[in-house]
Amino acid sequence: MKAIKVHEMGGPEVLKLEDIPIPFPGKGEVLVEVHAASLNPIDSKLLRADPAYQNAADHPLTPGFDLAGSVVEIGENVKHIHVGDRVYGQAAFIRKGSGAFAEYAVTPEDSIARMPDNISFTEAAATPLAACSAYQALVEHMKLTKNQRILVQGGSGGIGTFAIQLAKHLGAYVASTATGKGIQYVKDQGADRVIDYESTAFEELLHDYDAVLDTVGGEIYRKSFEVLRHGGILVSMLSRPDEALMKKFGVRAVLETTKVDSKKLGKITDLIKTGVLKINIAEVYPLQQTKEAFEAKEKEKILGKIAIEVKKSFA
Repeated sequence: MKAIKVHEMGGPEVLKLEDIPIPFPGKGEVLVEVHAASLNPIDSKLLRADPAYQNAADHPLTPGFDLAGSVVEIGENVKHIHVGDRVYGQAAFIRKGSGAFAEYAVTPEDSIARMPDNISFTEAAATPLAACSAYQALVEHMKLTKNQRILVQGGSGGIGTFAIQLAKHLGAYVASTATGKGIQYVKDQGADRVIDYESTAFEELLHDYDAVLDTVGGEIYRKSFEVLRHGGILVSMLSRPDEALMKKFGVRAVLETTKVDSKKLGKITDLIKTGVLKINIAEVYPLQQTKEAFEAKEKEKILGKIAIEVKKSFA
């Protein structure tokens, strides 16, 4: 089969398309014929920073988290997934998978679920990490409820897109930051108020918010504390809780480590089937142009997600 392999740490230039054997599913694992995958910020981050890539010269790794496809084989003790099921989820090597950027991938049964029947494989592949991140932040950490107010930092990204839609479904008032074409994009997702972060200081306009979802980090994370009411909560995808700022403003802060599992994916499936969550794909690249997809994501401001389409017909 064809797969993207990495023999060393670095940028997109280290991604190589190679021929490798089809993996075999072990106990509790399934083999998925991959129809599509998608890029997440963590893909580029791990490529440059994870020691596993540094030691991959003799055992090259296949990158990629999110995928969608058809189950072609199941291992021993797989209980809920069957051959022929259309599934979506994750197959990252750091989650005990074989890597999503490939024609076939092995992954634990608990890392996937049956995909919604009203979306395409490409849309399904663009969903797992971003949607589960938003769900875990808003529902599990924030416990966001009707009439509460939330600020979504980076509303035009993958997580922000789902977070705005989910917050509106929960009945919250949603403010978000964006700029350029992202302003209208974020409005289209349902945001009640959009602030252009390049021309306006959001911390001077917004006050007494119940929650902030931070997908940006750095100075944006630190300024986000000023937006919260006493007792509010800040959930960040990037920054560790700042104890001094938590004490100063009387709020809670959480660094989220998203867990994509079959239970959470089941919740996401229901939200997609009922039309609550819609998937926004910015661009689609074929598997053999995964390097170009990484380059585009790093160079451009992407609205939504970049998907990787896996076809078995190329040489």
